[in-house]
Amino acid sequence: MTGPSQTPPAGDPWGAPPPGGPAPSGPPQAGPPAGWDAPSPWSAAPAGPTGEDTTWALLGHLSWFVLALVGPLVVYLVKKDSSPYVRHHAAEALNFHITVTLACIVSGVLVLLLVGILLLAVVLLGASVLAVVAALKAARGELYRYPLTLRLVR
Repeated sequence: MTGPSQTPPAGDPWGAPPPGGPAPSGPPQAGPPAGWDAPSPWSAAPAGPTGEDTTWALLGHLSWFVLALVGPLVVYLVKKDSSPYVRHHAAEALNFHITVTLACIVSGVLVLLLVGILLLAVVLLGASVLAVVAALKAARGELYRYPLTLRLVR
């Protein structure tokens, strides 16, 4: 059956002929043909962390303002086996909060020498700023590593 070439239907972005029609000729198209029932390689892998993952990671970082060490520890213990993304962020937050806690203890001891008051203020302000930066990165689906942090939890 030879005849004039068929034009693709208006709603078919791939230019594939209707089912049962002649095989397409010319260069292959840049995507799956319409009506293709096989699993698509374009949808096989997720694009990034899910909304739930980013929420858990965000909670791990922002718990600094409410629960200090307990928040990231809970997030880490609950989600460490189910999501590598949340595990990374919870471990980073936990390591950072441990480091900040140790710095606050040292600053508290140095308060006796009057140097610790300024050091304590700098530590608390810096920790708050870095926690917000990490939360913003987590909300965007990016990985983040705190600077000047002891890496105790992996």
